[in-house]
Amino acid sequence: MTHRITRVVAVGAAALLGATALAVSPAQAKNDKPHPSETMSVQLLSFNDYHGHLEAKNNETRPIDGVDVGGAEYLASTLTKLRTGHPNTATVAAGDLIGGSTFLSGMFHDEPAVETLNAMGLDASSVGNHEFDEGTDELLRMQQGGCHPEDGCYFPDEPYAGADFQWLAANVIRKDNGQPLLPATWVKDFDGVKVGFIGMTLKATPTLVSPKGVASVDFLDEVRTANKQAVALKKQGVRAIVVLLHEGGYQEGSYNECKGITDPIVQIASQLHPEIDSIITGHTHQAYVCQIPDPDGVDRLVTSAASYGRVVTETSLTINRRKGDVVRSASSATNHLVARSAVQPDATQSAILAKWNELAGPIKGEVVGSIKEDITGDAGGNRGIETPMADLVADSILWGTDGTDEGGAQISFMNVGGVRGSFLMDATANGEQPGEITYEEAYLVAPFGNLLVSMDLTGAQIKTVLEQQYQPVEARGSRPTLALGVSKGFTYQWDASQPQGSRVVNGSMALNGVPLDLNATYRVSTLNFLADGGDLFTGFTEGTNVAGGPEDLANLVSFLKANPGLTAPGSRVDGL
Repeated sequence: MTHRITRVVAVGAAALLGATALAVSPAQAKNDKPHPSETMSVQLLSFNDYHGHLEAKNNETRPIDGVDVGGAEYLASTLTKLRTGHPNTATVAAGDLIGGSTFLSGMFHDEPAVETLNAMGLDASSVGNHEFDEGTDELLRMQQGGCHPEDGCYFPDEPYAGADFQWLAANVIRKDNGQPLLPATWVKDFDGVKVGFIGMTLKATPTLVSPKGVASVDFLDEVRTANKQAVALKKQGVRAIVVLLHEGGYQEGSYNECKGITDPIVQIASQLHPEIDSIITGHTHQAYVCQIPDPDGVDRLVTSAASYGRVVTETSLTINRRKGDVVRSASSATNHLVARSAVQPDATQSAILAKWNELAGPIKGEVVGSIKEDITGDAGGNRGIETPMADLVADSILWGTDGTDEGGAQISFMNVGGVRGSFLMDATANGEQPGEITYEEAYLVAPFGNLLVSMDLTGAQIKTVLEQQYQPVEARGSRPTLALGVSKGFTYQWDASQPQGSRVVNGSMALNGVPLDLNATYRVSTLNFLADGGDLFTGFTEGTNVAGGPEDLANLVSFLKANPGLTAPGSRVDGL
């Protein structure tokens, strides 16, 4: 059954007051336990970082603690099971529902992902950085509906109708009118008691997407935005407030623990106003259930549900009916695995997947290349180190741009975070032979539709780019280190013990064994995402004599066809 929006409230910047105007409830009020007859229970089911991982395949959804989890059919059934017996329930998410998606969704601009989310009854979600992968106009299309401006309608008799759920973007402010790009808050009435949701992405979003796609908006500080929105909600009579935030932390425990939770979520949570009762987070693909003290020193639930629809967080908020406020000491949260063995696949979801698979079938199974061994190291692992897959993609970029009529590139770079899949010998989802690479597998590596770009950079500017692999937490948030894969022939040494800006060992950069001259000019190629300064690699924006190239997926497919029997590249970065 499709859930429709109960109520959407958009609050413009001009209507917001300072956080100091919000009356602070005494700390003890958050822990007072009223008589059970005076309270009600509200169930919140939440998840994050869905990324269009629709199919129940372990290479897409990855087991947790040895349990096969995930897939839209099983996520929907798990949500239905958890809702049973709970009259006061809502389903919400913390961003990155689309973007960086698997073939079945991403090939069709994530219309399949939204269709599955509509059918499983999602009510509201914050935006995440990946909601902006194709720019603000495309995000608005995803919300409002309409056929893709270039690809048109995939089903002419069934145009894309948009999202039934509401994306929230409290800290994404349009430059032309100072208002949020999408509603800042959503309020739902539960049997006479209002619960308000504030939705935000991380303020570092413009460093994680193509800058040109978000040039029309500003991304504001999460804490100041949420605290101001809490003022506006309280003026509407809303005392129970939940933040949906696409930012998080890392912890060392199991999916229901909170061991050593890190910044930036600790810092953010400790500053969010005490009137905010719960924080549902995402972005780091972690699972945790934490209690982090608010500015009054009172514990507050902070949760996250891993990624790819593999976990659902069930938060039980106990609310004082008379006051309309959450009784934190009586509230709790639990992370549930979306275990395929525990539920039957949802029939509606199965039909949605079958419809899109029929459309995708002739494309995804085409064999485009082959490997002789596993080549690993994608965005699902450590994004802060050089990896064989990132180097391989850098090799493909060089292959597509090194000709005199192709850009004349000598050195190529690829961000590890943009490599969304690995090549595995035993991955044979489309009936291919072991070691064969299909179009679908190539797509899973390069799903973003970037273009290759070649430019002139001096040796000194190349060093600047390499130094930008490390940024302070204040700039990049929860991922301060983002590594670059480098193409064959280029090498350098990296000393992580040195301060930021001085980690590339002097004189170590070399091309085919010849040291780079800091004053000489070299032709460098990469993705337009990085060329525009994405991931805070602003050094690329200093490039001159810029020349465009092919789309990255098309180039990767051509590279695979021309180079069968690939093996994993050896390391080109020598860490001291």
